[in-house]
Amino acid sequence: MKILVVCGSGLGSSFILELNVKKALEVMGKDAEVTHTDLASAKAEKADIYLGAADIVNELAKDKGIIVSIVNMMSISEIKEKLEPLL
Repeated sequence: MKILVVCGSGLGSSFILELNVKKALEVMGKDAEVTHTDLASAKAEKADIYLGAADIVNELAKDKGIIVSIVNMMSISEIKEKLEPLL
């Protein structure tokens, strides 16, 4: 399974969220490939789950895969809650 964390520029917030997604997966005992990128690159990249702030990930086409919006990228519990049913 591949999870792509998306933000506007693909640098700061997506990197922090990628680290927190990896922590959440570790706590859940799940394994997935997790990378981060900018919105433009995400439109051309294939993943099973696209994850990021609602205003960013909602720009992706619905046929891209599962789109998950996160309100608080620092909240491991929110990330777990939204990813657990999908893994």
